[in-house]
Amino acid sequence: MKVKITAFGIAKDILGDKHLELEVNGEELSWVRKELISQYPDFEKLASLKFAVNTNYVEDSYQLNEKDEVVLIPPVSGG
Repeated sequence: MKVKITAFGIAKDILGDKHLELEVNGEELSWVRKELISQYPDFEKLASLKFAVNTNYVEDSYQLNEKDEVVLIPPVSGG
């Protein structure tokens, strides 16, 4: 099954695009985190990277479903 990844801020810069599709087989969200780090090592530097699935913040133990949209929410700074 495929899940759509949507990235913002520095996460979008790391991917080189706002959207990405990943093929998953019933994995937990933690698998997506590991896969992103494997394909894009700069994600390892984002210790506070958060995830939302279908507009809800979720933990790494979230079980992915067909056509889920995973949103990468990088750390935000401002002043």
